[in-house]
Amino acid sequence: MTKLCDILEHVPILAHHGDLTVPITTIVYDSRRATTGSLFVALRGGYADGHDFLADAHQRGAVAAVVERVPDDAPPFTAFVVVPDTRAALAQLAAAFYHYPSRSLGIVGVTGTDGKTTTTFLTETLLRSVGHHTGLVGTVTARADGTPLPFASRNTTPESLELQALLATMRDQGMEWAVVEATSHGLVMHRLDEIDVDIAVVTNITHEHLDFHGTYEAYRQAKATLLRFAARRRPRPYPWGVVLNRDDAGAASIADAAGPAPVLWYSTRDPAAPIRASDIEERADGTRFVLHTPHGTAPVQLQLLGAFNVENALAAAGVGHLLDLDPATIAAGLGQLAAVPGRLQRIDCGQPFLVLVDYAHTPRAFERLLPFVRRLVPGRLIVVFGSAGERDRAKRGMQGELSMRLADFAIFTSEDPRFEDPEAIIAEIAAGAERAGGREGERYLRIEDRRAAIAEAMRRAQPGDAVLLLGKGHETSIIYGAEPRPWDEAAEARRALAALGYGREGT
Repeated sequence: MTKLCDILEHVPILAHHGDLTVPITTIVYDSRRATTGSLFVALRGGYADGHDFLADAHQRGAVAAVVERVPDDAPPFTAFVVVPDTRAALAQLAAAFYHYPSRSLGIVGVTGTDGKTTTTFLTETLLRSVGHHTGLVGTVTARADGTPLPFASRNTTPESLELQALLATMRDQGMEWAVVEATSHGLVMHRLDEIDVDIAVVTNITHEHLDFHGTYEAYRQAKATLLRFAARRRPRPYPWGVVLNRDDAGAASIADAAGPAPVLWYSTRDPAAPIRASDIEERADGTRFVLHTPHGTAPVQLQLLGAFNVENALAAAGVGHLLDLDPATIAAGLGQLAAVPGRLQRIDCGQPFLVLVDYAHTPRAFERLLPFVRRLVPGRLIVVFGSAGERDRAKRGMQGELSMRLADFAIFTSEDPRFEDPEAIIAEIAAGAERAGGREGERYLRIEDRRAAIAEAMRRAQPGDAVLLLGKGHETSIIYGAEPRPWDEAAEARRALAALGYGREGT
């Protein structure tokens, strides 16, 4: 039986009322999930304040609450605990409740603007290829030794409560390592607090999430938090280090945050980098390069398409090197990953043009991906994308400009508008397209309904063209207001192709 006082040891407390020895059965921050014996932690969110739901949590059986203030009309919980920051407290409470699972796991944390998901998949695949029992938590899935774990969050980095629960499950199932995708939001919102990071990986730091962080410097420092976690790691029986992309100015700029942790650089351009690639070759069946490490060289045959994935492979190779794997073993492990869900996912219904679904949604990702796809086909490149509501507005015009420079035709549509006007978001993208010389009707269209936008792209495609659907990838919903509406980008692409007669018998 866990008592409230048992999990408060490391939580800064401003005040408390009632019986701190009350037994706690679960911790919740959503009042609707409260049951008999729950501890309710009142979080302040973007759309709601948990302090407004104390009565609901109490009515459902919660016996204690952790708050930043006690309302005048507060219900009669057995105990109240007042803290400076309930999000920080949640991380400490969750870690204690689940008996600090990261202390029994090697932890690889991966952050960056682009490439996080692919890098985590490559790293997990590499670790498993040499016999390690390995878990993964990220944008696409949470799993242990390849078996999916319950995971319903739209957040790349789950709230600290869910993250600690996932790590506890991995520990209990005998995992040795966990590879965790770490977003800037998750880092500053305390979701990764109380996790012992052994190896921190930074892919790049470019333009993203300034709506949340305010400035690029704040965004950069948010990413640097992962390095600070590694820097303060307590003595543990796991390899230790920070893996950084020397080719990216943003990633290189936070190296000082690693403190005493050893820094391992990787590069596709700098011949002095300890981990580097040479002789990069894009092919229809994958990507080839020669891997160079301080222990020697080895040829790598990635199944992943696109030279831009070489950087992600080098980041994973850096982890392998810190685990003292030889180049040939690293190369073999990297080559085992067949695909990443929602990343350059090919949709083939027998149509005479290429259709790809990809999660790319940042300007840097556009700059990498669009030229590659254009090289794959002799015809035109048609792109379909939007920009998320209540997120970085500055990138919208940049996306529009890039689509005019790097594609032949673009259709601007919705992508999680949330409480913003979808048409206004699209107008900001279109303004960027106009600045780059695009003209509506000639180089681009505005179609707010994403299903209709995809259908129009397929209708316009000719033999030899490529249709690239960007921004949703693996996601299973589009958010309008606070409502997540079911969505499956790949299924919608197949639906649009079927409407044109592809995928039927005889086509």
